[in-house]
Amino acid sequence: MKKILFRKLMSDYLIFLSLALLSTGIVIWVFQAVNYLDIMIEDGRDYLVYVNFSLLNFPKILSKLFPFILFFTLFYVTSKYEQNNELMIFWNFGVHKIHIINFVFKISIFFMLFQIFLNSFVVPNSQDMARSFLRTSTVNFFGNFVKPQKFNDTIKGLTIYADNKDKNGNLDNLYLKKEINDQEFQVTYAKKGEFKEIGNTPVLVLYQGATITSKDNKITNISFSKSDFPLANLESNTTTYKKTQEISSTKLIRCVKNYYKFNKDDLKLKSGTIENCTTRNMNNIFKELYKRFVIPLYIPVLSLIPFLIIIISKENSKYQKLRIFTFLTGFFVIVFSEITIRFISNLTSQNIILAIIPIIFLILFYLFLFNKFNSNFKKVNS
Repeated sequence: MKKILFRKLMSDYLIFLSLALLSTGIVIWVFQAVNYLDIMIEDGRDYLVYVNFSLLNFPKILSKLFPFILFFTLFYVTSKYEQNNELMIFWNFGVHKIHIINFVFKISIFFMLFQIFLNSFVVPNSQDMARSFLRTSTVNFFGNFVKPQKFNDTIKGLTIYADNKDKNGNLDNLYLKKEINDQEFQVTYAKKGEFKEIGNTPVLVLYQGATITSKDNKITNISFSKSDFPLANLESNTTTYKKTQEISSTKLIRCVKNYYKFNKDDLKLKSGTIENCTTRNMNNIFKELYKRFVIPLYIPVLSLIPFLIIIISKENSKYQKLRIFTFLTGFFVIVFSEITIRFISNLTSQNIILAIIPIIFLILFYLFLFNKFNSNFKKVNS
């Protein structure tokens, strides 16, 4: 019978956790996806790039939400069991409160490992894939990002300005500057311009203007009545290089090993295949590893906190205050865990102290609950 009771409790936890995590994640993803519309509208990207980019950011949302949703799930379901007197069934069948604590502690280890897997493998890979869509895609909808009386440098190496833009997307009094390389450039002026497709190739057709080219320390000026400015295979200025949070955990760990193994001048040379592995970026790398492997250690702590509410009976006058205190304690631990990220640095001793804080919290809190429930059990049996 005890196995059936624990199986029912586990089922209720998992069902509520899954529904709460997915529903909250989808709501936040929808709001975030609206912001990602800038990629398509202002950056001129294809809608498939927008869809893939926004979908691949969903795991990151889930990883951010998971600790709070897990705590709220355990708090809500346990409170519901207490309110509906369902916990009395456990007590009547000889289940001690400490048995429930041990049961939840065991499943919290599974949740902790799941969070580590999510943070260290799924999220970095999905973020890297999302960035790769930007890295390999080209700008398609050129008329979208050109705004009248604003200099636009969305396209890499190209600046566009227009005095006016009509409802059809035609431009008046254009200025275009194309950077050929660091020392050579091309400047084009035109009275009118319109976006067209010639043989499936996007082209900006310019009318009545001139092109000034600076090349090989020589300046040439060519006037034209009509000129085609090709827009195919142009890259966006949107950040396409790998960020620290998109690098795999194995590479970050290798970078840390090299940091301690080699001197600062040799770090980048010895870690050539690892992106962003520089002395200047080591602080960000330590913070990223902390978020991936240490923050999940707070999961068992957050899993035990909701069981403060079963220390006393719901008939006790202090029960409602205890519920509020329990919820605020869980919220405090979540906020505290996020604040500790700011204190991660290149100092090894400081990082070690921050890394063992959740373990100390867990030991102290478990011992507190064990002593509390054990003393109550002795009082009942005496």
